[in-house]
Amino acid sequence: MANTISASIPTQTRKHKHSLYYIAAAVASVLLIWLALGIGFGEWSSPSPSHLDDTIWQLRYPRVVTALLVGMALSVSGAALQALFENPLADPSLIGTSGGAALGVVLVLALGFGGIGIPLAAFTGSVLVCLFILACHRFLGGGQMGLLILGFVISAFCAAVVSLILFMSDDMVLRSATNWLSGSMAEAGFVPLRYSIISMVLGLAILLPLGRQLDGLMLGEAAAKSLGIKVGVVRCLVVIASALLTGAAVSLAGVIGFIGMMVPNLLAILFGGGRMRLMIWSGWLGAILLLVIDGAARHVAYPVDVPVGIVLALLGGPFFIWLFVRSSRR
Repeated sequence: MANTISASIPTQTRKHKHSLYYIAAAVASVLLIWLALGIGFGEWSSPSPSHLDDTIWQLRYPRVVTALLVGMALSVSGAALQALFENPLADPSLIGTSGGAALGVVLVLALGFGGIGIPLAAFTGSVLVCLFILACHRFLGGGQMGLLILGFVISAFCAAVVSLILFMSDDMVLRSATNWLSGSMAEAGFVPLRYSIISMVLGLAILLPLGRQLDGLMLGEAAAKSLGIKVGVVRCLVVIASALLTGAAVSLAGVIGFIGMMVPNLLAILFGGGRMRLMIWSGWLGAILLLVIDGAARHVAYPVDVPVGIVLALLGGPFFIWLFVRSSRR
């Protein structure tokens, strides 16, 4: 009886601690969203309806929602891809899936399509690149360098094709895609927000239940099969879900690198835990981090609207080098 009571005390303590974490995360999220809504014109003002007219509210609200959605989608996708490739350096932008999605969007715009065609094109480009990378990665026997070289080559190829299309086009819609491709939270107007939200919800619905299977994949293919995991099915589902998340993010905000690599690795190093828990917390932290970086960039650089993709590239480069050296020493 005494042993049962003593065993239940640590369990209750852990549950209480987790509850405090959830409450703190919720409070921090609400506070940061409220602060972000008040940023504009180089100063901060209360985001209450009495202080903001309809025009300003219609500009700030979609931007905040876009930052939250894009940060969440890229971070969750990065956490899943790192398990899929058994590589902490995997990121939607670094392995070319973001570039494939961007190429799909630009091709559709060049052909004069819009609406639902844009997120579909982004998904198609992302999933094709991800499948190609996965096939080549397995053929080459894995490894960090193989994945990175493939990702860089495919990203460069997609970027070259996108640049060629933009250079040859006289369409003002395509010309305006230049700022969007840099990773901007400013509303591009290429795709309605609801289409991207539907795509992200589908991606999360597929991906989150696969947490334990992804934990098994990180042990290696042989170990995963010995645990009864259908490796081929899991890989296919992860590719589809990651493409849905990445394609939706790219259709909203262009190519934003490093956040899908940085956030899951930071959480894994600091807290550890299973892949499902890591994906959930990565989604939260990625959303908040992108919102904070975008808000800070808008406030500091006013009147220039610095694309958040540029800021993240400056932050992510040193983090990538540190993580590469750290993982190579193991």
